[in-house]
Amino acid sequence: MYHELIDVLIVEDENVLAQLYAELINKHPRLRLAGMASSLAEARVLLNRTSSRLILLDNFLPDGKGITLISDPLIIRANCSVIFITAASDMDTCSQAIRNGAFDYILKPVSWKRLNQSLARFVQFTEQQQTWKIVDQHNVDSLYQLQAKNYRKDNSSKGIEESTLARVQKLFEHQATRCFSVDEVMNETGLSKTTTRRYLEHCVEIGFLTVECKYGKIGHPRRIYRRVHVTA
Repeated sequence: MYHELIDVLIVEDENVLAQLYAELINKHPRLRLAGMASSLAEARVLLNRTSSRLILLDNFLPDGKGITLISDPLIIRANCSVIFITAASDMDTCSQAIRNGAFDYILKPVSWKRLNQSLARFVQFTEQQQTWKIVDQHNVDSLYQLQAKNYRKDNSSKGIEESTLARVQKLFEHQATRCFSVDEVMNETGLSKTTTRRYLEHCVEIGFLTVECKYGKIGHPRRIYRRVHVTA
């Protein structure tokens, strides 16, 4: 199963920052840089020319404030989400961004780990929207939680060990087209069920795996994991 790349537009007038954002996007297996704009006017042109699904948006731009772009009909028609990245720490700007549906709000100076986590959450959010054609309350809660997720500082604070993570990821790399349930990964790796589930969900969070819910005739839906593949 192949997944289309998610096009990302960068709107930032500080060239060094814009290049760093671009590098982060280019390293992600599910994201693709759609363009870079240094003003609101350039951003609107690129929104018309591209099929961007996400914007990394600065607030203080040469021709106005980025916050005004969030409620622009152009973004709404394009079904484009926004990660707002700004030095604006006033509550009015933050509240306006939240009211207008910003996926995330990140303050400068930017934490690169924080931004990378936000991008991973957006990928997961997009995957789940495509997978769930009909939702129940659990699905809805999961989508909302992706936008309100608490962050941990690093892998170790989540109980993620690099050697164990590599063991789980190696299983999917060697059988890239196969889908695995929690029990199947548990049997293959020898990990406990709780540990297996934790590592699988971490892999989904960082964009290494995607997850689907399989519904049987009875009982709860099973979560099925597969390696993320991208089109060229």
